[in-house]
Amino acid sequence: MHKAIFLDRDGTINVDTGYTYKIEDLKFEEGAVEGLKLLQGSGFKLIIVTGQSGIGRGYYTEEDYHRFMQHMRSELRRKGVNIERDYFCPHHPEKGKGKYRVDCECRKPKIRMLKMAASDFGLDLSRCWVVGDKTDDIEMGRRANCRTVLVRTGKGGKDGNFKVTPEYTADNLLDAARYIISNSKDF
Repeated sequence: MHKAIFLDRDGTINVDTGYTYKIEDLKFEEGAVEGLKLLQGSGFKLIIVTGQSGIGRGYYTEEDYHRFMQHMRSELRRKGVNIERDYFCPHHPEKGKGKYRVDCECRKPKIRMLKMAASDFGLDLSRCWVVGDKTDDIEMGRRANCRTVLVRTGKGGKDGNFKVTPEYTADNLLDAARYIISNSKDF
């Protein structure tokens, strides 16, 4: 069984500009690229799991999302980082429009995206970590029996959606990577 890091995108890897989808808005959080390189070098698969309710709200399209992700992945590859795959949830139970207005199983903190990745990559979720800037990310990790790290970038856990206690609170993705590597020796 492989091990992976499930990474939130906006506010964790890239600066969250609010419904980020424009290529020109891509800016990596401080320490993000270095942290990703460390994790990848330690044998972790890097997988993005991201809520993209801006699609459901009609702010941008799935094509816009894929275009942004293609650009992000290309920029990261240029810097020596390989993102295995990204999973996204375009839904919102109240504010979604049309087919996107649904109480789905992929919206965080539900764990469908993690289960899909576990199936696709042969992952043992108990050997995986969830890293994100929102309490939804940490609650999702807890529900899936993953280890969790909250980063102080982006929302920094101040969204207040869930009362959660991550295993560690990191200044940024580089700090998170150092913690994860030093605390993953047992597997």
